[in-house]
Amino acid sequence: MRKVCLSIAGIFLTLFASFAQSSPKDSSQYQSRKLSFEEANLVTSYYKQDGNNSAVTGGTGSEKLTDISSAFEVKLTKWDKKFRKHNFDIEVGIDHYTSASSDKVDPNTISSASHADTRIYPSLNWSMENEKKGSTFGAGISLSSEFDYQSLGFNVMVAKKTNDRNGEFTAKAQVYLDRLKYILPVELRTPGSGGTGGGGDDEHDDYPSKSRNSYSGSLSYSQIINQRLQLMFIADLVYQKGYLGLPFHRVYLSNNSVVVENLPDTRLKIPLGFRANYFLGDKIVLRSFYRYYTDDWGLTAHTAQLEGSFKITPFFSVTPFYRYYTQTAVDYFAARGIHKTTEQFYTSNYDLSAFNSNFYGAGFRITPPKGVFGIQRLNMLELRYGHYTRTNGLKSDIVSLNLKFK
Repeated sequence: MRKVCLSIAGIFLTLFASFAQSSPKDSSQYQSRKLSFEEANLVTSYYKQDGNNSAVTGGTGSEKLTDISSAFEVKLTKWDKKFRKHNFDIEVGIDHYTSASSDKVDPNTISSASHADTRIYPSLNWSMENEKKGSTFGAGISLSSEFDYQSLGFNVMVAKKTNDRNGEFTAKAQVYLDRLKYILPVELRTPGSGGTGGGGDDEHDDYPSKSRNSYSGSLSYSQIINQRLQLMFIADLVYQKGYLGLPFHRVYLSNNSVVVENLPDTRLKIPLGFRANYFLGDKIVLRSFYRYYTDDWGLTAHTAQLEGSFKITPFFSVTPFYRYYTQTAVDYFAARGIHKTTEQFYTSNYDLSAFNSNFYGAGFRITPPKGVFGIQRLNMLELRYGHYTRTNGLKSDIVSLNLKFK
């Protein structure tokens, strides 16, 4: 893990050094069309959680998990002959997690492959903005890879500003083509199902795989009402098809037998959202968000969030936040030992149960004129902490650090 992180950091710093160098300005159009460095971001976080409703062990058992995440992002720009602005966003992310519950897929092993994993997810996005026409077109590609899951994503977007430039319509489409390894709990493995089930290092076992594809479309409209108020309306439509459960999620039926969670192979999701930002003078910004969600599995949810940004000095601000979330259970959820043998679909994954949650915390941001720690190009440092609680007992904490280079 350390070697991978250092390699990615080296690439990031090389790109930053290449494009961040100061050079004499040239008034010719050719010089203005050169690819130039816009900004770079380094975001890293540490997350931990605990609870007693692990889906791996049938809805009861430890949910202890830790995750260390880092993402490196570089933004580049150039102008073409028609004075259209091209934006390039290059990002490479790494997550490394350890999970006590995932290790129960095969409890006979000292440390199975599912106990810890590293996910790498690079992405490249491009957009072309025509400021004269007020239009933008963009496209992107993303990859994600870990031991038991690989994903390939594509996206396209178009945006058009209103004639007065105070409003903007945006349409976006995304496709994710996923493959996951069909890793069964050790006691349910049979010859040909993948995995020896014999307590060895299962990282080299030949597991079969299943597909999961997701297609989504998003429409949004943002509007500047006045100098203080900005609004945005968001409507999404998501359709998933393929294997939508996880093969190592156990379900204990009412007759005490154990099976693997079984869910429908299609799912239609409809989230509708609303954002409002209000600038209360020069030192206070209030940001609010509400989302309604429903799907054809029977789950409905509401999210409400409020965040404030309070500028203590011109270069130091504090950002407290609070988010409330509530959802109903899907039609196929039941606790351990409740599902009947006659049911077609069943899960004991408490992420699909009914619960309420609270997420709250605060952060601070500094933007000193001479750069953070006296480093001129390091123009912003932000540190945030959040605490999350669920009514079913799950608790988590996250600390994140964001460094911006200009």
